[in-house]
Amino acid sequence: MHDRFSHTRLLRYSGLFTWAVVSIPLLYSWLLPLLGEAAEEQLALRPMPWQGWVAYAAFGVSYAWLTRGLGVRRRTLGDFALLVILTLAAIGVSYYNESGLGSVLLMVAACVLPWLLPLPLGVAWLLVSQLAVVPVFVRGLSFPMLEALMQSVLYAGFSGFVFVTSLVARQQAQAREEQRRLNAELRATRALLTESARVNERTRISRELHDLLGHHLTALSLNLEVAGHLSEGRVKDHVQQAHTLARLLLTDVREAVSQLREGGAIDLGAALRPLAENVPALAIHMDIEEPLTLDDPERAHVLLRCTQEIITNAVRHAGAHNLWISARREDGRIGIEARDDGAGVETVVPGHGLRGMRERLSQHGGDLQIEARPGAGFRLRLSLPATAGVVPQGVLVI
Repeated sequence: MHDRFSHTRLLRYSGLFTWAVVSIPLLYSWLLPLLGEAAEEQLALRPMPWQGWVAYAAFGVSYAWLTRGLGVRRRTLGDFALLVILTLAAIGVSYYNESGLGSVLLMVAACVLPWLLPLPLGVAWLLVSQLAVVPVFVRGLSFPMLEALMQSVLYAGFSGFVFVTSLVARQQAQAREEQRRLNAELRATRALLTESARVNERTRISRELHDLLGHHLTALSLNLEVAGHLSEGRVKDHVQQAHTLARLLLTDVREAVSQLREGGAIDLGAALRPLAENVPALAIHMDIEEPLTLDDPERAHVLLRCTQEIITNAVRHAGAHNLWISARREDGRIGIEARDDGAGVETVVPGHGLRGMRERLSQHGGDLQIEARPGAGFRLRLSLPATAGVVPQGVLVI
């Protein structure tokens, strides 16, 4: 229920409800001639011409469009144009109807200001728009200038309350998004730590088996071989049988050690997938080779942080709706390619995030390629050796 009726949706619905309620006196003033002259003399409202109804409808359409996906949808130039239309439409209702109903609509418009404008500019926009209705109070309602100013300031105070309420809702939305991002990073890091702990434990066990059992079984096999040369008769047969069993046991231990080491790889896909969960306003499509494993936890951590930075840049800077990430192993290297459908740029100026990615990769022999064109989105290709080094030919591994 809370997700269905979040504070941003409640702000949207309450604004649309207020806009609909404003139509009641407007319709009443339009139907006034049908009620007789006595009723017309008792009502201060005058029938609004068609231009005022156009302004009223433009306000409702602009508000409904601007408030869709508050805190999720990214701002565009069209949104700022609609904000101008929204403000002018509210003022137009007051001018054509010669009433203070436009100030009520401006209170509704104050709901979207914190989501589109910086705080100082939003406050200035709110005050100027309310003061623009002062001539209506003077001409249409015959208020003295001082009373007209006081009336506008009063409406500005109410608008300020709506503005602050919406500002608090925006801050809560940002805090919730930051919490979601941190939780995703925590789940990804926890998955990586779990895999690393599993790999380290398997490596430790294989090392103990190799160093302890392997050493003692080798010594036992050598002693049994010597005993076989010194013994005779039935004793020699039993010694040779024991020697054969010792060699078989040593082979089994070596195979067990090999299996432990081969199975002690980190599942990189399990660590990367939590980063793509529940990212607002961005659909992340992950294509990860199965299985995609690494033996080095530190290299897996580098790839995890690079993927995390790719998603963060797409959310904050790219203005994209979709992000495609693919991860593959090719020729002993792990390659990750990411592209989005954002606006793109003419020239890429690396910030702290991209520079940090390049530095992390270069420390482990990796590289980063960046491509961007206006209207073609952003594309990154990173590559990292899957292992710290390759054993030269002719070297004996014991």
